[in-house]
Amino acid sequence: MKTVIGLRWWIIALVCAGTIVNYLSRNALGVMAAELKTLMNMSTQQYSYVVAAFQVGYTIMQPVCGLIIDVIGLRLGFALFACLWSATGMAHALAGGWVSLAALRGLMGLSEAVAIPAGMKVVAEWFPNREKSVAVGYFNAGTSLGSLFAPPLVVFLSLRYGWQSAFVVTGAMGFVWAAFWYWLYRGPREHPKIGEQEKNAIIEGQTPVTNRPGEQRRIREVLGTRRFWAIAQARFFAEPAWQTFSFWIPLYLATERHMDLKQIAMFAWLPFLAADLGGLFGGYLSPFLMKRFRVPLIASRIAGVVLGAFMMIGPACIGLVASPYEAIALFCVGGFAHQMISALVNTLAADVFEPGEVGTAAGFAGMAAWIGGLGFSLVVGALADSVGFTPLFAALGAFDLIGAALLVVLMRGVTSDANPPGAAHRAA
Repeated sequence: MKTVIGLRWWIIALVCAGTIVNYLSRNALGVMAAELKTLMNMSTQQYSYVVAAFQVGYTIMQPVCGLIIDVIGLRLGFALFACLWSATGMAHALAGGWVSLAALRGLMGLSEAVAIPAGMKVVAEWFPNREKSVAVGYFNAGTSLGSLFAPPLVVFLSLRYGWQSAFVVTGAMGFVWAAFWYWLYRGPREHPKIGEQEKNAIIEGQTPVTNRPGEQRRIREVLGTRRFWAIAQARFFAEPAWQTFSFWIPLYLATERHMDLKQIAMFAWLPFLAADLGGLFGGYLSPFLMKRFRVPLIASRIAGVVLGAFMMIGPACIGLVASPYEAIALFCVGGFAHQMISALVNTLAADVFEPGEVGTAAGFAGMAAWIGGLGFSLVVGALADSVGFTPLFAALGAFDLIGAALLVVLMRGVTSDANPPGAAHRAA
C-alpha cells in the first residue's frame, strides 16, 4: 500500500480543521452578542449567564472527555463528540430567549470540551519530543482560525439569511468533519499509510513509555504530581484573556467603541489572525532555543511562556487608548501573546505525561483553565456596565504574569527525558 510522506503533519492538519470547526460554532454567539441582546432583550449580566452556561458545561466535561478518549480511543471519541456539538449548535436557531439560549450553550459546552484533550493526545501519539511544540502550534492555530473566520462568516449569514442561519451553518460543519475524521484517523502504529521510517522516527523520538498495568489512567496519579499543578495553574491564569477575547470583544467594540455589525465583521477577526501567528511563533521558539542556545526542553517551553506574559501588558492598557483602532492593535498583541503561552503550556502536558495519560492530564488542566475563564466572565458581566472594561482588561495582564511566575517555581527540577515517565510519577 502506498504510504504518505510526512503523514503526521497531515494528521495535525486534520485536527486543526476540527478545531476550526469547533471554534466557528462556539464563536458565533460572541459575534452576534450585540444583535442577540436586542432581539432577546438581554442585559449584559444575562449575556454573561449565557456565556457562563457554556463555560460550566465545558469545565465539567474537559476531564471527562479526556478520560473517555483515553479509554475508547481518539478515532471514535473525537467523532462522537463532534456530532454532538454539531447537533447542539444547529439547535441554537430554536432559542427564543436568554434562558433557552443558555441551556443550549450549556449542552454545547459539554460536547465541545473534547477539542484540547483530543488534540494534545494526537500530539503525544504522533510526534517526537522535539516536534511537539511545533505540532501544538499548528493544531492550536485552529482555535484562532475558527475565531478569525467567525466574524465575517457569521455576519454575512446573519445579514443575508437571518441570525438563525449563522448557528445552523456553523453547527452543520461538524458533521462533515466528523465523517472525515472517522474515515481517515488511525494511531501511528496502526495507520496503513505511514512509512516505516516515519513510524520509527516518531517512536524513537519519544520518551520511553512504562506500561504499568492498572496505573497509567489513575486520576490520583496524575493529580498528585507537581508538574500537573504547574500546568493547571498556568492555564487557570491564562484562560480568562482568551475567553474575554472570544466572547466579549464584539460586544466591547459595539458598546464602548460604538462599532456597528459590519465594522465588527471588518476588524474583530484581526486579533485572531495575530493569535495564529503567536501560536506558530511559540511552537518554533522552543526548538530554536534548544538548538541555538542549548536550552533544555522544559526550560525552552517556560521561556516562551514568560515572554508571552510580559507581552500581555499591552492588552492590559486597552482602556487607556482613545482610538478604537489602537484598541484593536492592542487586542492583536494580546492574541499573539496568549496563543504563544497557550501553545507552550499545552505542549508541556505532552512533554511530562505518558501518552495514555495525556488526555486525562490535559482534560483536568483544561478544567482548571475554564474555571478561571468562567469566574472572570461572571465578573465582567457583573461589573462592565458599572466600572467599565478598563480595570478588567488591566487584570488580564496581571493574571498572566502571576501564572508565569508560578510556572517557573513549580516546574523547577522537572524534566521530560531525564527520567522515564514512570520514574517521573515518583519524582514529581
